[in-house]
Amino acid sequence: MLKPLHDYVVLEKVKEEEKTESGIILTDKPKEQPSRGIVVAVGPGKQEDGKLVKIDLKKGQEVIFKKYSGTDIEDNKKDYLLIKAEDILAVVE
Repeated sequence: MLKPLHDYVVLEKVKEEEKTESGIILTDKPKEQPSRGIVVAVGPGKQEDGKLVKIDLKKGQEVIFKKYSGTDIEDNKKDYLLIKAEDILAVVE
């Protein structure tokens, strides 16, 4: 399993299906990067003025992140995104 360092977070991307109003799934449409993910692991935080500032995220939370940010990685044949905590914009409740 991946263990992020500093203020990084590992996300599992949430795949968003494109559907028409009648329920037909569109597969040929070029898609943008997904902007939602599930938190898999959270780093300890970053040092500021000699103090550790923890990241306010927990494993299992669904979040919205900036498009085109982070680094795509593969571990055990699963795709993840390694992203800085500051690039996460919101928690979905």
